[in-house]
Amino acid sequence: MKHKKISSIIIKSCVNKMTVILILLALSSSITNVKALDNGLAVTPPMGWLSWERFRCNTDCENDPDNCISENLFRTMSDLVVSEGYAAAGYEYINVDDCWLEKNRGARGELVADRKRFPSGMRALSDYVHGKGLKFGIYEDYGNYTCAGYPGILGYSKQDADQFASWDVDYVKLDGCYSLPTDMDVGYPEFGRHLNKTGRAMIYSCSWPVYQIYAGISPNFSSIIEHCNLWRNFDDIQDSWASLESIIDYYGNNQDYIIPNAGPGHWNDPDMLIIGNFGLSYEQSKTQMALWAILAAPLLMSVDLRTIRPEYKAILQNRKIIAVDQDPLGIQGRRIYKHKGIEIWSRPITPIYQTYYSYAIAFVNRRTDGTPSDVAVTLRELGLQSPTGYRVEDLYEDVDYGILSSNTKIKVKVNPSGVVILRADVQPERFSKRPLNPYYYRYSQN
Repeated sequence: MKHKKISSIIIKSCVNKMTVILILLALSSSITNVKALDNGLAVTPPMGWLSWERFRCNTDCENDPDNCISENLFRTMSDLVVSEGYAAAGYEYINVDDCWLEKNRGARGELVADRKRFPSGMRALSDYVHGKGLKFGIYEDYGNYTCAGYPGILGYSKQDADQFASWDVDYVKLDGCYSLPTDMDVGYPEFGRHLNKTGRAMIYSCSWPVYQIYAGISPNFSSIIEHCNLWRNFDDIQDSWASLESIIDYYGNNQDYIIPNAGPGHWNDPDMLIIGNFGLSYEQSKTQMALWAILAAPLLMSVDLRTIRPEYKAILQNRKIIAVDQDPLGIQGRRIYKHKGIEIWSRPITPIYQTYYSYAIAFVNRRTDGTPSDVAVTLRELGLQSPTGYRVEDLYEDVDYGILSSNTKIKVKVNPSGVVILRADVQPERFSKRPLNPYYYRYSQN
């Protein structure tokens, strides 16, 4: 059946006739009462470059030397992160993923980097990355093997943590293949304690909850927050719009369960940025970047920085959207509207004046019928109710709408599978009060 073009969507026409007040989460109280990992790291979501999605487990350096998992690849990407402006935009971690190891441990049980592909060793690679002013990340697995069949940490957790510290590692991603999800409540915290006892500050990225969710186990997020800086909740991202949509749906459909766990030092991780690869169009790439910022997600690029096209590089280096992602409040955003393929996502951000937050608002068009859709709504219907008004700016188009009142109706045109992301900064007053619950929205129908 053909769908009629949405010429205008007014939020208030799609809710019940009675006024609906959604008080969705009192984040300040729910997070304050949870003991969080106190290693001083990941105060904002980590940003960097990660090898997995683009280069996977390519170990054929004989036939494909430019694209295999090797010290040369990571040195090259480190160089480009600096020379091409990514580091200046905030990307600081260079993260090795799976397939860097020999198939067997050394004579003393130590981890050994593949001698052909990493002939200088991991400490030398770490030194090279640090010499560029960047930070170095590494991958392991809480299991007998990594997902690609290399040695895991089971039985060696203290030794491996000490070895990572001796290599001056700054970030450890611990996967969960070839392990029992029932053991993870003990094993992941144990490895985290070993990392902390080394005395070296290392971000700890866990796959703990996603493996338990798949096993039908309800994760203990109080413990996860206490022991991990970030964690995976859902499927690995693939290089496709369908994969990206499945992640968007998961985070939107489960947001009441997911959002309270996020905050400075502990983040939900919807997985890598695939912008600039093969599976996303330009519009879809803009959508991922905008929604990852709304979700307060880690921004870990996985793309060949040697060949990325300028328009995709510009998306990854959009400093105004990065500023939303890195907002110091650390409040994860949520989907506040969904109807006939149109979604609106909102995130409370700084500055705060009086009792009112500023907001980042993303209008997403999930339709693919070939024509842009117009979305019209007042600021008040989006939850922006300050009597002093808001300065509104389009973060992709660099359009400044000026200062708008809460009763102003804005109209945006959103391309198919695309996004419009606005920033609305509340205007100041001379005094400040305690902010309202950031997730207080009122929708009404006349």
